[in-house]
Amino acid sequence: MLKGKQIVVGVSGGIAAYKSCELVSRLVKQGAQVDVVMTEAATSFVHPQTFQALSRNVVVTSLFQSIKHWEIEHISLSQKADLIVIAPATANIIGKIAGGIADDFLTTAVMASTAPVVFAPAMNTKMYENPIFQKNMKTLQQVGYQFIDPCEGLLACGDTGTGKMAEPSQIEGYILDHFRRNQTLKDVNVLITAGPTMEPIDPVRYISNHSSGKMGFALAKAALLCGAKVTLVAGPVHLEPPAGCTYHSVKTTKEMHEIVLQLFDQQQVVIKAAAVADYRPAEMAMQKIKKNQTDLTIQMVKNPDILLELGKKKTHQILVGFAAETEQVAAYAADKMKRKRLDLMVANDVSREGAGFQHDTNEVILMKPSGEMKEIPLASKEIIAQEIISEIVTILNRK
Repeated sequence: MLKGKQIVVGVSGGIAAYKSCELVSRLVKQGAQVDVVMTEAATSFVHPQTFQALSRNVVVTSLFQSIKHWEIEHISLSQKADLIVIAPATANIIGKIAGGIADDFLTTAVMASTAPVVFAPAMNTKMYENPIFQKNMKTLQQVGYQFIDPCEGLLACGDTGTGKMAEPSQIEGYILDHFRRNQTLKDVNVLITAGPTMEPIDPVRYISNHSSGKMGFALAKAALLCGAKVTLVAGPVHLEPPAGCTYHSVKTTKEMHEIVLQLFDQQQVVIKAAAVADYRPAEMAMQKIKKNQTDLTIQMVKNPDILLELGKKKTHQILVGFAAETEQVAAYAADKMKRKRLDLMVANDVSREGAGFQHDTNEVILMKPSGEMKEIPLASKEIIAQEIISEIVTILNRK
């Protein structure tokens, strides 16, 4: 099941480290290429040679370790990993990563990697319930890190409660499910638009909106993780495009309209997450407009409605739109979905705290032409993106 997958197993200093021996053995039997990274504290519980024998690879225990017969000079763990699993994940290692601390090989590898990271927490019940730990865990979840819930039972310290690391078989099952999910859009062409557009008034000023592009970029990353061939068309943003996508940078709505129409026929899925300007100045002043007049009138003309045109033009494509509203969200979104022949509408109230433009979080309603609706409460845009991609996969499978 895991043949060809590169998995890094991070082992931090907890008594549950002995369980990670079984986890590594299971992953190797599934065909995975497993590299083990141990913190210094972890070596007090399990000797590195044990993991070396099980993984058939050199075990890293120090940031400055001299490695022989390993391609660290050419390909770092961070770059080659398809998945990083930290088991056991202590309160200490989770707190350091949540705080951006990279002071050993494991934390450095996690901070430098773009691969999905999964934590399997293991600690005393009171530590797990501590509000500081819960805040650290929530911080990591909000930016896309994943957690496998610990179990209840008798802990090594003698307490009974939540804090036992999930069993190796459970973690193995989670990993298998992760890679099954990540093939759901294998080789599917997905076009995503993101960010605002800018409509120039003169060489200095322009008309735009508050869109940051974060939602569209999160969607691109989520689609890539599912195996899709992603084309991302974005207006002016301050974000790095996800590795692996084809990226087009545009400024105006007309530029976005042109490239999207050009690429549309080759796509199976189109997600219009960009907040394009509906109007533009009829003429752009060639010189800066001086403030020497009491009133200034700018004649505006309507921009092309990209989503409406795609709805009329679509044949086999799944078409997904966004409706950023401030009132009557469901009603306005439903009307837009019908007029533009959408297969899925993502509606949100941008006036709500923590939702919409500029934020790292969002809360949305997923709407389908059948009348089916699904509310997704406030969560990171990475998690919202995963939910949207999951709905798209469902629609594709029904076609």
